[in-house]
Amino acid sequence: MRRVLHGDVVAAARMLLTLSRKDREAAFVRLVERAHAADLYRRREGRAHPHWGDGTLRSAVLPTDLPPEPPLSNGAYLDCLLAVLSGLSRRAGYPRAQEMHFGVAGSSSSRFAAISSPQSVQKP
Repeated sequence: MRRVLHGDVVAAARMLLTLSRKDREAAFVRLVERAHAADLYRRREGRAHPHWGDGTLRSAVLPTDLPPEPPLSNGAYLDCLLAVLSGLSRRAGYPRAQEMHFGVAGSSSSRFAAISSPQSVQKP
């Protein structure tokens, strides 16, 4: 599947909004599988998949008639946005390594006191 952009998230959430609450998770999984398959097809054939598009979530959704985007005050739409974002988060395998490294003390001279390893001792 290609990189996910804001429009992909919105399109997927609008598609989920047309479904019952109990059907949304399975539908999102199928949508991601279709986008992934379409991306593989695009790479292999050099053109978009005839039914599922170019490998983006948005193009995999487009054959569906979508309702207009509701305001963020719409609770059902917010639930759908959250479902899309949490589904993408699970698929990405969070926590990512970059997030796990936040706050780690490095060997910057401005953090001299934070370094406790004898191999990292810096001479002032």
